[in-house]
Amino acid sequence: MEATIPMYPTVIRTERGLTIAGTRITLYDVMDYVIAGWPPRLIRDRLDLSDQQITDVCTYIQSHRAEVEAEYRQVLQIAEENRRYWDERNRERFARLTMLPPESSQQEARARLMAWKNRLRATSDDDPRRS
Repeated sequence: MEATIPMYPTVIRTERGLTIAGTRITLYDVMDYVIAGWPPRLIRDRLDLSDQQITDVCTYIQSHRAEVEAEYRQVLQIAEENRRYWDERNRERFARLTMLPPESSQQEARARLMAWKNRLRATSDDDPRRS
């Protein structure tokens, strides 16, 4: 039996989805920039890809546009659901945290900061160049 060579060896499917071989960068990461209108050379530089990698990825995206965009929409939907879940879950916790009095170390740090600011103001008020 003869082994088949993948047409796009740079793009592989992992448990994270379509991924650039040898990296943790998904095609969905690249799609964020493609949708934003970034040119390939800037995407390459931003994600630290080689010329061959960005060429292969762009070719793959063009050749499989419908499939990649469908998966990309799913990834965005899941990310939005996760964000909403954690926002809701942490809303009550953050509200409780804002009601707590500052810790003594924070109070001390704030007092030192205010003293430092007051010294700076006093020094700048005495500076004849500022008149």
